[in-house]
Amino acid sequence: MLATLLSSSASLAYLATAFVIFKQMRSTEQQPRGQILALILTAITLHTLAMVNSNMWGDSGINFSLFQVGSLVTLVISVLVFLSALTRPIESLGIVIFPSAAFAIVLNLLAPDQVHILANATAGMKSHVLSSIIAYCLLAIAAVQAILLYIQEWQLRNHSPHRFFRSLPPLQTMESFLFQMIWAGWILLTLSLLSGYLYLDSIFAQHLVHKTALSITAWVIFTVLLWGRVRHGWRGLTAVRWTLSGFMVLMLAYFGSKLVLELILNRA
Repeated sequence: MLATLLSSSASLAYLATAFVIFKQMRSTEQQPRGQILALILTAITLHTLAMVNSNMWGDSGINFSLFQVGSLVTLVISVLVFLSALTRPIESLGIVIFPSAAFAIVLNLLAPDQVHILANATAGMKSHVLSSIIAYCLLAIAAVQAILLYIQEWQLRNHSPHRFFRSLPPLQTMESFLFQMIWAGWILLTLSLLSGYLYLDSIFAQHLVHKTALSITAWVIFTVLLWGRVRHGWRGLTAVRWTLSGFMVLMLAYFGSKLVLELILNRA
C-alpha cells in the first residue's frame, strides 16, 4: 500500500515538473530555475522511496524484472539530469524524460508481477550490472539531447525558431553536453562489456548471445561516432544520427530480450 502511494505521488510529481518546464519553455520571460529544481528533487525523492519500498529487494536477491528495471533506469536518468542541471541549464530535457519516468512507474504498478531474481551475485557481477545501468542511462540522456539538438538545428536552418525552443541553451552548449554524456556512457559501456566477459559464465551463452551481440554493435557505433568527432569534427545532424542509431541498438540489447523472455515467452 505504501509503495503504491509513493509511486502514484512520484508519477504525479514528475508530470507536474514536466508541465512547469513546458510552461517555462513557452514563456517569453526568464523564470527562476529554483522552482523546477525543487520539483525535480521532490519527484526523485518520492521515486526513490517507492523503489526502496517495492518488491525489487528481497532476502533471496534483487528482482530484476522488466518493469522494475524500467522504473529503476528512469530514476537513475532523472537523478543524472538533476545533478547536471545544478551546473548547467539543461532541465529542458525533462520535457521528455520526466513523463517517461511517470509512465515507467505506472507500468510497474499496473503490470502483472514478474520475478527475475539476481541471487548470490558476486562483486564482479554487481559491478557489471551497475556499469550497465549507468551506461544505458547516460546514453539515454544523450539520445534525448540529440533529439532536441536536431529540432533546434532544423528550426535554425529554416529560419523559424519557435519560442518553445528558443528557451533551450545555445547549440554549442547543447552539443558539448551531448558529447560529454556520450563519452561518459561509452566508458561505462566499455567497462560493462569487459566485466561481463570476466565475471559472467559465458556472455555468448544462448540466452545472452543476442544481448551481447547488440551491446557490442552499439559500442562499435558509439566508438565510430567518437572517432569521427575527434578525427573529423563530426557534429550536428551527423552526430544526431549516430547517437540515435547507437541508442536504439542498445535499447534493443537491454530491454528487447527482457521483453521477449518475460512477456512473450513468460520466462524469468
